[in-house]
Amino acid sequence: MFGIDFGFIPTLIFLILLILIPSIKIIKEYERAVVFRLGRLIVAPKGPKGPGIIIVIPFIDKFLRVNLRLVAMDVPPQDIITRDNVSVKVNAVVYFRVVEPNKAITEVDDFLYATSQLAQTTLRSTLGNSELDDLLSNRDHINSELQELLDSRTDPWGIKVSAVEIKHVDLPQEMQRAMAKQAEAERERRAKVIGAEGEFQAATKIVEAAKLMEEHPVAVQLRYLQTLREIATENNSTTLFPIPIDFLQAFMPKK
Repeated sequence: MFGIDFGFIPTLIFLILLILIPSIKIIKEYERAVVFRLGRLIVAPKGPKGPGIIIVIPFIDKFLRVNLRLVAMDVPPQDIITRDNVSVKVNAVVYFRVVEPNKAITEVDDFLYATSQLAQTTLRSTLGNSELDDLLSNRDHINSELQELLDSRTDPWGIKVSAVEIKHVDLPQEMQRAMAKQAEAERERRAKVIGAEGEFQAATKIVEAAKLMEEHPVAVQLRYLQTLREIATENNSTTLFPIPIDFLQAFMPKK
């Protein structure tokens, strides 16, 4: 009988583990794995692999992790000349996420860099067609327009742009001084208008009171006595002797 030597089994098990361990990959919940086998993209029925444990064949398969979380990308300040020939610096932030990992890897070299460059050029071209007043007071409309443009251009890359927000508009010093003077003039104008309206309302009430006193002479006497009372309560050395209004009628011209 020939004896069988099982001494090679531990070595075989070690070799199998040496091959299996590198082939086991763990994909997180917010990640997906895009796998290439011998250079060809593996298109699974349910899309990219993950999350959980996946198996890749060493030296044959190559996989790339794609983050599916929302990315907040800061757009650096851009020198922009508005439609009314005002030079400003504008920076913004773009919120986007990868919705199709296969396209994000195969359709563009570096989707983060490409999205950043596209956001800068779109910001310059869009704001260059807007006036300064719209840029300062109508940001919601401009943000919506930027979001629609970026989303349509990044859709072939499998990227969804959810929002674009203009963060800061840096104006030249002379423009800031001009706007400050304009705001001050506007405040003075409003103050004068409010003062004029107050004087008009006061004059209207005085005319109404005069007409009422003309119709009711007793109201004149009551007002006369009220004035004497107010003067008497003040700290002064003036002595007042009230004279009945009827006594003064003899000196008044008759109608």
